Amino acid sequence: MDAKVAITKHTTASDPRPHVVYHLQVTSAYGTKTQLTKRYSDFVELHTELNDPFTLPPKRILATTFLPSAWVDDTLIAERKAGLSAYINALLTSPSFKSSPVLAAFLEASSNATSFSLEDALPSTLSRAAAQKLLAKGGEVKATANPVAAAYYPDWSAGSNPPENLDYSKFDILFFAFAIPNSSNGISWDDGGTAILQRLVKSARNSGKGTKIVLSIGGWGGSYWFSQVMSSSGNRSAFVNAAVNAVNTYGLDGIDIDWEYPNQSGAGNPHSANDSANLLSFFTSLRSALGSSKIISAAVTCLPFTGSNGSPLTNVSAYAAQMTYANIMNYDTWGASSNPGPNAPLGNLCGTSRQPQASAQAALAQWTAAGFPASKLLLGLPLYGYVSKSTARTLTGIALPPAGFDLAAYKERVMNLPVRNPNFACALPVKGDEELGEPVFLDGNHERVKEAKKVPEVEAKAAGDLSSYFGQQIAFNQIVALGALKKSGSVYVEANGFTQAWDDCSDTPFLFNTSRQTVVTYDDTYSLGDKAAFARQNGMAGCFTWSLDQDDGYALQNVIRSNLGK
Repeated sequence: MDAKVAITKHTTASDPRPHVVYHLQVTSAYGTKTQLTKRYSDFVELHTELNDPFTLPPKRILATTFLPSAWVDDTLIAERKAGLSAYINALLTSPSFKSSPVLAAFLEASSNATSFSLEDALPSTLSRAAAQKLLAKGGEVKATANPVAAAYYPDWSAGSNPPENLDYSKFDILFFAFAIPNSSNGISWDDGGTAILQRLVKSARNSGKGTKIVLSIGGWGGSYWFSQVMSSSGNRSAFVNAAVNAVNTYGLDGIDIDWEYPNQSGAGNPHSANDSANLLSFFTSLRSALGSSKIISAAVTCLPFTGSNGSPLTNVSAYAAQMTYANIMNYDTWGASSNPGPNAPLGNLCGTSRQPQASAQAALAQWTAAGFPASKLLLGLPLYGYVSKSTARTLTGIALPPAGFDLAAYKERVMNLPVRNPNFACALPVKGDEELGEPVFLDGNHERVKEAKKVPEVEAKAAGDLSSYFGQQIAFNQIVALGALKKSGSVYVEANGFTQAWDDCSDTPFLFNTSRQTVVTYDDTYSLGDKAAFARQNGMAGCFTWSLDQDDGYALQNVIRSNLGK
């Protein structure tokens, strides 16, 4: 069947219960157009009958991310429309399925379903109690069968984490960071970078664990030439050749593009309205040159690539067709501040975030709504935090939940996550930016240097003194080494005058010590485990960390792997 399908709109029906109906326009090879309507559950039945390998938008997505807000309907239904359109057109272009009589029958008539399916429910028509009751009866999530546990390995970590000493059983993919694009449309390396990469590849292969090594090009301080490199077919061709040559020369498993960011200045970089379109052309050429077996990925923000109009693209399915993964940098949501906020929120769990687009939950919804399958999204997890000079005892930017909001029930039943026993709840609302302080929304970034403090410098300071890190990032292992945290069994607890608290609204921990005017926002075994579980339960490809060298041994990586089901 040579046809194309577009989901042009959706409407709602009330019989027998309020539900969503999708309007399909089927265009035949002869240009004839047919209109029909389908429910989500109709697509599920088709998928089950065909037993095809393609991906549907996750089941129960309309209910599992239920919040009593009107925008949820539009956002999540848009996600389904994009995902269903991508699914049906994947069938129509597949030699194995496009001639199937089952598919032909599906596209010949509108839905004739008479019973009510929870999958078709319109969220805002359900009370919170009703949604929780329905979920408790068998709420289903789409778990990835074999999720990926990956990490970035910066070349500057070779001293603290030599390639020969790594336990490769902990990592499915290591992204070697960084090479950078140059003014000649080629690739430049840090001093000694290629030698470290060769050691990494050799050690990974000798381990027999199957760990893939992917070259990451760019980074926060290495994206200056990207816009030029992508600007013309000639430039792109030269850069593709350079990337392919690197793969072949060093025996790599793929290329990761860490452009921070297309059509945005990032670290003051040149940029163009055509950046994202040019990036797609590059990915298409690179895929053709590398073949289907190599990894092509990109480090991305919580929002899809920025289009020529300055807004996030609404359809990135063409990118997904060429890419293996999009690596979502869900961190740097709030940097160091006198009014500190969470570095890497799991979600806007109280519905009151000042940055609702910046969380793991929002990123998943935003990318899948634009047509990028969850099964190709890797969730980024930070192994670092921020040290703020502050006497705050709560986090800002994430406020108390509205009256009547049952946070415990929401997390237990809807997100299938436990509620901690925090010292303090979410931050109290404060009026006015002057009192709150300016939020630092850094959009996720991979800086080229995050070297740990030397041991003699650590020992020269009093235990728990983090003042040398005021206003800066701090590796998790340095929080431990400097004495603000200590390991107790398999978890980490407060030490040396710090109080360990939990912010339920972002699902992240923080430390404070008012006498030292110090607040540390970070992630630990609990919060990283929750985010890894979230990725798995929502059918994401897995997780990656920035960066391997900031772990306390493998303590955090072990928790991530465990919660991915590995």
